[in-house]
Amino acid sequence: MSATLTHERQPIEGTTLFDGDMAQRGFALNAMCYSFNDAENREEFRRDEDAYCRKYKLTPEQRKAVADRDVLGLIAAGGNVYYLAKLAGIWGLNVQDLGAAQTGMSVDAFKAKLLSYNEYGGAA
Repeated sequence: MSATLTHERQPIEGTTLFDGDMAQRGFALNAMCYSFNDAENREEFRRDEDAYCRKYKLTPEQRKAVADRDVLGLIAAGGNVYYLAKLAGIWGLNVQDLGAAQTGMSVDAFKAKLLSYNEYGGAA
């Protein structure tokens, strides 16, 4: 007997759902970001960003988002925020910067929101 999993996707307004389709769409982008675990790769990227993006066969949409420093565009193009954190680090950004961009908040407001939750996930 085989089980068939069916589910209806429930969109969350303003959120890009990172599912199997998005993982496939962003595979090259996420592979490129993973490569930044190696300092030599980060330096190669800094020397010629577009050449490095082409090396990983990023789509024109992904390459434009990289050139524009458009984190939300990268997420929409299949980027996983955990891999994108490596790229953001090259740009001098951190995870709070990414979270602020995703929520449409300023970085300070995003940090304050995080600090307003206690260790059990509820509002303080």
